[in-house]
Amino acid sequence: MSNPFDAKVADSLEVNGKTFKYYNLNKLNDSRLERLPYSIRVLLESSLRNCDGKKVPESDAETILNWEKTQKESVEIQFNVARVLLQDFTGVPVVVDLAAMRDATKRLGGDPSIINPAVPVDLVIDHSVQIDSYGTADSLQKNLELELYRNRERFIFLKWGSGSFENVTIVPPGAGIVHQVNLEYLARGVFERNGVLYPDSLVGTDRWSEIPLKLRDRVQSHPYGQRPRSLSLGCRWYRS
Repeated sequence: MSNPFDAKVADSLEVNGKTFKYYNLNKLNDSRLERLPYSIRVLLESSLRNCDGKKVPESDAETILNWEKTQKESVEIQFNVARVLLQDFTGVPVVVDLAAMRDATKRLGGDPSIINPAVPVDLVIDHSVQIDSYGTADSLQKNLELELYRNRERFIFLKWGSGSFENVTIVPPGAGIVHQVNLEYLARGVFERNGVLYPDSLVGTDRWSEIPLKLRDRVQSHPYGQRPRSLSLGCRWYRS
């Protein structure tokens, strides 16, 4: 099934002589759009762009447009995120899974190089540091050296992963905490894929909730069911 919203809301934008496609929410000509929080509009754009009648049904758009009502109900939409954000505690198991899938593919006679994340994955190593030295000018460097020594096997494996898999970016130790690095360096604002522009969005983990989502499914670009509720700074995620 082709995307039923292509004919209605697909639009074009020219930037520096190059034409891009995007999904123009204003072309819905729906008064409900103006009452949607911006975070919910990101969900709406995703449902329009990814609608295929199977993984993402056409009815999701109507559910989101009726957000004022549906946010209080037990309804669920399918959301395709733009990228996945991990820290090392949750990222290592994901990279291990990808490596295992490559091994299995090779044993079955397939090409292991085809096993890659379907969406960009950013992995920030920030949960391994310990404070052994403090109060001196070289404390940061000493703690970083000890961190690298204690976790060398994991870091060697992750460095291999960053060079072996497409769509994987690994931020090394010492760069900062995952939240800071995400905001200052990793956030894109706008993504471009195959000539289509769309907003940045992500799922991920933090130090308080290890693997709260089925991250391996997200890495493989499976849509993720969530309720269309909003927080002041984004979407509210629920355990699946």
